[in-house]
Amino acid sequence: MTEETKLRLLAWAKQFHCIDFIQGDPIQFPHRYTKKQDIEISGLLTAIMSFGNRKQILKKAEELHDLMGTSPYQYVLSCRWKEDFLPTDRSSFYRMLSHADFYTYFARLHDAYSRFDYMEDALLNYSGTPMEKLCGFLEVSAKSPQKKLNMFLRWMIRQNSVVDFGLWKKFDCRELVIPLDTHVCRVAYLLGLTDTETYSLKNARNITSALAEIFPDDPCLGDFALFGSGINGIGYDATNVRIILKSI
Repeated sequence: MTEETKLRLLAWAKQFHCIDFIQGDPIQFPHRYTKKQDIEISGLLTAIMSFGNRKQILKKAEELHDLMGTSPYQYVLSCRWKEDFLPTDRSSFYRMLSHADFYTYFARLHDAYSRFDYMEDALLNYSGTPMEKLCGFLEVSAKSPQKKLNMFLRWMIRQNSVVDFGLWKKFDCRELVIPLDTHVCRVAYLLGLTDTETYSLKNARNITSALAEIFPDDPCLGDFALFGSGINGIGYDATNVRIILKSI
């Protein structure tokens, strides 16, 4: 990695890791709450929905939060979700996520909060990295990039951030994997942090390792640099060839 690339990433991280990032980003929804359990539930479900068109994500997340009301935690414990989401309803709530899928998510959360004070404590019963623990909790594959789940983990685990919450003190942010999306992958490739634009867990880990050279105690701080520069269309000038990172 060149010194120019390091300086560019440091500058982008400083530029985009700011409170203004919250507005217009899905993380705005858990930021509505102060109670740890409310933030955990809102954060997980919002992250799970965070794919596709940004406006549609925010619209459907708003709809979900309207259902959950002032306290997602109380919504889970009260079982009101059983009236809003039926286990046999395969119609879409958001894209390929059905009402039945959300019934399953809420049932899993209800079970967790019936046995533990916090989702964080529930995950400690699973083995592996933070990502592997969360995948075990949700019963999904830990062999794919899991961009949405890694984004949620970044929200919960990164400390000393004006954007992320840092509520989960029992996890180490050095174990996080960067949430790999099109923007992150493309910018990382153009900067030489990876030699492929393949959407894979291996590539996500390779990019995270490259970022750890610059942010050794907090590799996912680099997520703000890569995602922010990509989605905002900042150009990268290398060997007098200007590559414009337009919205992908």
